[in-house]
Amino acid sequence: MLAKELISDTIMPLKTSDSGLIALNWMEEFRVAHLPIVNNADFLGLVSESDIFEMNSYEEPLGNHVLSLHKPYVTQNQHVYDVIRQVYEQKLTLIPVVDEQNKYLGSITLQCLVKYFAKLAAVDNPGGIIVLELGIRDYSLSEIARIVESCDATVLSLYITTMPDSTRMEVTLKIDRMDISSVIQAFIRFGYTIKASFYEGDLSDTLKDRYDSLMKFLDI
Repeated sequence: MLAKELISDTIMPLKTSDSGLIALNWMEEFRVAHLPIVNNADFLGLVSESDIFEMNSYEEPLGNHVLSLHKPYVTQNQHVYDVIRQVYEQKLTLIPVVDEQNKYLGSITLQCLVKYFAKLAAVDNPGGIIVLELGIRDYSLSEIARIVESCDATVLSLYITTMPDSTRMEVTLKIDRMDISSVIQAFIRFGYTIKASFYEGDLSDTLKDRYDSLMKFLDI
């Protein structure tokens, strides 16, 4: 997925003539700690809550102040992983998206990213979860998929967690089966360590409730 496909049209950009007080009010309304500043359609930078709190007067125009963040943005054709990297590294609550002429197109919020990854992780799909622990050199996506499919099941989503200062890793699988006991037994037969497993009846309602609560909190 590309950045332009995740743009939210709910965030209004600021102008250099807007005051810090206006910016704070909008941040509270949109539930963010950053807002883009534009001049006509040209992207100028990103103002943060801390930038405004350091101003001598909240009534002063934003254009009178130097921004602490040096124009963080992504271009419209960058991959979503580039978006996530910048948001994580710079601790942003949103990131502006521009075209090749530095024209502001919109912003991607944390809410947009959470919603995207919820779909990517198949949160709404029924099934069970299996967490495998194995050596990094032992990881084989094709073998894992083959074992699952040998039980007439399908991998809905998969993600990997590496362990700091270790040669071990965790592989978390979402399987499209209510009862995953046969899949677990198949992994055990092939020498895999099952670190955790969650059956649909144990986990589905809890995950769905937590997801719905998060979406409500983020006001999506």
